[in-house]
Amino acid sequence: MSDKFEVGAIIEGTVTAIKLFGAFVALNDQSQGLVHISHVSHGFVKDINDVLSVGQKINVKIMAIEEGTGKISLSIRETQPAPAPPAQEDRSKKQSVGKPSGPARPRKGASKGPTTYQDPQNDDAFNTFEDKLKGWLKQSNEHQEAINKRQKK
Repeated sequence: MSDKFEVGAIIEGTVTAIKLFGAFVALNDQSQGLVHISHVSHGFVKDINDVLSVGQKINVKIMAIEEGTGKISLSIRETQPAPAPPAQEDRSKKQSVGKPSGPARPRKGASKGPTTYQDPQNDDAFNTFEDKLKGWLKQSNEHQEAINKRQKK
């Protein structure tokens, strides 16, 4: 059944059915495969019906052929060029439209930004995740105590 197909080959197929998890594609009169929803496009696909329809001719790449069952895994995404990464804007040139330039005042009770835990006894040494977690919990508890003291006043 799937002896005619090679992994890595790109062939034309016809969408025969659409499910929430993907689309079934007929490769010939006897064989069909599945394109999982994660392999439909390079971007996120919320509803596969927005991208594919039954009867549509598409190019697919054969990703895998299961030996015992002959199930064929397909990808549309692998037949398309990857999109270019978004250009990084220079933040110093970027300005808000209609807003005064200058430092923003923090809201009352707002955090002053993320804090990082630094072990004063062991600044340069490697810390395991457990060590870091203990430090973060300690720092969080101290921060919460300071908040509670301010609220009691």
